[in-house]
Amino acid sequence: MDKRTKVITGAGVGVVVLAAGLIVGPRLYADSQNSRIDAAPTLTAAAEGTEAPAATDGTWTIGEGSFAGYRVDEVLSGNDITVTGRTEEVTGTLTVAEGSLTEATVEVDMASIATDEARRDDYFRGTALQVDTYPTATFELTEPVELEEGATSAQLVGELTIRDVTQPVTVDAQIAASGDAVQVIGSVPVTFADYGVEAPNLGFVSVEDTGAVEFDLRLTAG
Repeated sequence: MDKRTKVITGAGVGVVVLAAGLIVGPRLYADSQNSRIDAAPTLTAAAEGTEAPAATDGTWTIGEGSFAGYRVDEVLSGNDITVTGRTEEVTGTLTVAEGSLTEATVEVDMASIATDEARRDDYFRGTALQVDTYPTATFELTEPVELEEGATSAQLVGELTIRDVTQPVTVDAQIAASGDAVQVIGSVPVTFADYGVEAPNLGFVSVEDTGAVEFDLRLTAG
C-alpha cells in the first residue's frame, strides 16, 4: 500500500469514527441521563402500613421530607431524555374543617430547584423562569374537598401560579397516613406557554412544550 492510499484510507477511517461518535455520543448521553432521573412521587408510608388518613379538623403544616419539582422531556439529536428537577424548599398549610379540606396553600422556592446539570439549571432559573423577578410558584385550593372516610385519593381544584401567571388546575392527589403524619403526592400537567415560558429549542436539543409539576408533601398537625 503506497503512502497516498494510506492517507486516503486513514481519512476514511477518521470520518467513520467521527460519524460514529456523533451518533453514539448523544445516545450514550441520553442513556446516562435517563438512568439518573428521579422516580415519580410514591406513598412511602406504605412501608409502615398505609392507611387512609382521618379527616382531623385543624391546620396541617408542610414539613421536613417534602419536595416539589418538575419533569420534562427533551430530544437530543433524535434521542429522548427525561429530566427531573427537585427542591425541598416547600412550605405551606392545609386546613381541614368538618371533614373537608377547606384551604390549602403550597409555595415552592423556584431558585432552589436543581437537576444534575448546572447549565440546564442556569437556563431554567434565568431565561425560562426569571427567578430573580419571580422567586416562587404557588398552588391555592379554590374549592373545598370532602375527605371521605377510608378514601386514599382526592381531586384538588385550585390555581397554579408560575411567573405571576395564574392558571386553573385539577390535581389528582393520593393521600396516606402513618401514625400522626400525613403524606400527599401528586402531579400537575403544565403547558409552558400558558405561563409565558418558551420551551427552548437549540437545534440539536429541544424541550417538549408540556411537562409536569410533581410534589410530595409530608404534613404534621399544628
